[in-house]
Amino acid sequence: MSLQELEFDQDLVSKPSRRNFLKSAAALALAGPALACGPESGDKGAGSAARSGKPHLLCVGTYSSPAGPEGHPGRGKGIYIFEMNTTTGALTQREIIDNPRNPSWLALSPNGTHLYSCDEIGDYQGKRAGAVSSYSVDSSTGHLTLLNTVSSEGAGPAHISVHPSGRYVFAANYEGGTVAVLPIRSSGELGPATDVHQDKGPLGPQHATSAPPGSFAISGHDAPHAHMIESDPSGKRVISADLGMDKILVWNFDVEKGKLTPNNPPSASVPPGDGPRHFVFHPNSRWFYCIQEEGSSVVVYDYASNGSLTQKQVISTLPKGIVGTNYTSEIRISPDSKFIYGANRLHDSIVWFSVGDDGKLAYGGEEWTRGDYPRSFTIDPAGDFIYCCNQQADVVTTFRVNKQSGALTFTGQYTPVGTPANVVFLT
Repeated sequence: MSLQELEFDQDLVSKPSRRNFLKSAAALALAGPALACGPESGDKGAGSAARSGKPHLLCVGTYSSPAGPEGHPGRGKGIYIFEMNTTTGALTQREIIDNPRNPSWLALSPNGTHLYSCDEIGDYQGKRAGAVSSYSVDSSTGHLTLLNTVSSEGAGPAHISVHPSGRYVFAANYEGGTVAVLPIRSSGELGPATDVHQDKGPLGPQHATSAPPGSFAISGHDAPHAHMIESDPSGKRVISADLGMDKILVWNFDVEKGKLTPNNPPSASVPPGDGPRHFVFHPNSRWFYCIQEEGSSVVVYDYASNGSLTQKQVISTLPKGIVGTNYTSEIRISPDSKFIYGANRLHDSIVWFSVGDDGKLAYGGEEWTRGDYPRSFTIDPAGDFIYCCNQQADVVTTFRVNKQSGALTFTGQYTPVGTPANVVFLT
């Protein structure tokens, strides 16, 4: 299929069927780099940001090890650097930074000078541990220079984040069931962990309370599994989600010593078996949203100044009438705080909810991701586009955001990336 045929074949864009997805994805793969960013990739200016001399740059983390996650082979080659066309959302590939250790989650320092990758392996330096790598960022080109790599202090790290002070990286080790605090040196390099905690406690049941009828979403209630860790907006406390224990753990954080101590109260529960995966705070710091991997639900909490979480709503991420197995993955809040978005794997959709005056959610709608198994998605800083990492389809798909309704519209742009996992904006 030629470029012209792809541009004007409305059947590929206007009819959202899986058959047409496969047809267009195959055409992109055969056409090569010229079509890698969709019909708009021929715009040599690559958007107003590029014409102003300040390109909008982003990177995509991937699974790059043949072993891959959950028994699936990794087909990525490391960290992919792209330039974004701010008018169309199209991506133009600039560079690939080699990393064969599954740099599946990325986190940028608050000042934008350094990027950290969560290297999701289980045998770093011969020990049962993963790794975290530090890179310096060239803000004009997006080029990453590797500074150093340290142990994540647990196998299979699935998530990292940077403290608002820019002094520490937090790591959640899924396989190992541990969380770790890694100090950031003045050079941007990482030091050995200043604190490590092993999650301990009763495990949740295998069957999720909130799952749809007929669900066999059973994945992580065999052991503690730390799935995400991030500071609250104040930086005084750190929250971590353990999927196996059905717990959201709350820690007090000593920024001078780099130490975590249990808060009082130390945790909050989710519906039994639902499996907390990722979470997000509302900018007002009073509302907290957690997506449940096995329950296909979002749990809404009030977050108090003492660090306590009070559950006030459970809402499904799936349309009414859906039955069978689904695993959720990512949750995000729009830059204007009006909408919460969540991703469904196997149902392969992104759902959106409107945020009420009390923080509760109302179901808005859902859009097919145009690919299989959306590992995560990211909203661009202006809130205009969503980029979805379709892990098993080897493609990042682009959606335009309606800021009034929250609805998503597929732009027709497929960007091929092997087993994509996470998108982070550099500029």
